[in-house]
Amino acid sequence: MHLLIPAAGTGRRMGSDRNKLLLVVGSKPIIAWTLLAAEAASLISWIGIISQPYDWQDFQTILTQLKLSKPVELIQGGSTRQESVYNGLQALSHSAKEVLIHDGARCLATPDLFNSCAQAIRDCPGLIAAVPVKDTIKVVDENGIIQSTPDRRQLWAAQTPQGFDVKLLKQCHAEGVRQGWEVTDDAALFEKCGFPVRVIEGEETNLKLTTPQDLAIAEFILKTRLGEE
Repeated sequence: MHLLIPAAGTGRRMGSDRNKLLLVVGSKPIIAWTLLAAEAASLISWIGIISQPYDWQDFQTILTQLKLSKPVELIQGGSTRQESVYNGLQALSHSAKEVLIHDGARCLATPDLFNSCAQAIRDCPGLIAAVPVKDTIKVVDENGIIQSTPDRRQLWAAQTPQGFDVKLLKQCHAEGVRQGWEVTDDAALFEKCGFPVRVIEGEETNLKLTTPQDLAIAEFILKTRLGEE
């Protein structure tokens, strides 16, 4: 299974002036934990890191330190996540039938989650990892007035990995370019093109690290996993 990792984000909301995936949590850069999980996932065979060239030296240093057994390719990112994934798809080998796409900032995803998604995508055209919403959700208008309260039994919080048939996803990205669509994840492109997307149970600890508070939570989760006090 091929895995693409969009890793071209900035650290603006982290209060950092560099790529947030280079920030250290639990003694390793954020991207290192993502790579180690992919390395430990038996069904992942190839990894592509989509990032800006000015970060490649730092990423290469991390890769040298990790000494991964699986091939890793650095791919030039675009100006948006959507453009970056499009570039990543073009870099896949012709033999790639399915692909997993996983945000590098979700560094707490486990090898089991990667394997579950890699196995499931063989039987459907598209999927996302997600968890049921626990809170009551309110739909609010521009004046801050509640308009409705959706039934939370039908609400899931989207995560990554997201998995897709490569040929279909390329078609969806091409259509997105043609139509000028701007979406926040690849599942949205799939949905807009009328293809079904299945939900696979994700992990409550599969957080996206966006703020300094997220770093503190991730630090605690990693210490717990590693059996540290």
